[in-house]
Amino acid sequence: MSIGGTRYEHGVSVHARSSVTIDLNRACSSYDALVGIDDMTLGLGAVRFSVYADGVRRWRSPLLRGGDPAVPVSVGLTGSETLRLVVAPHGVRPLAATAIADWARSRISCV
Repeated sequence: MSIGGTRYEHGVSVHARSSVTIDLNRACSSYDALVGIDDMTLGLGAVRFSVYADGVRRWRSPLLRGGDPAVPVSVGLTGSETLRLVVAPHGVRPLAATAIADWARSRISCV
């Protein structure tokens, strides 16, 4: 996985319109990642990333375009039961929804 010319060892790649819900099932303290559009998208697309805990948005990225560097995410999860990771394409161009969005170095820290 590569964002803005920088390669990352691990993470989660999704299509630009996606929503992934994770049941935490134990006490967790934080979610951390670096987000952006994967370089294999060849500079196309624009998206916004959001992180929700128990249905409440806790973080939203600025508008990110293909070629932009990764943006760090750090969200506290203390007391939360669910985590939802959302990517929304920006614009009405057909290619907007085909972008590959990366949650690089994606990590949930739990006790």
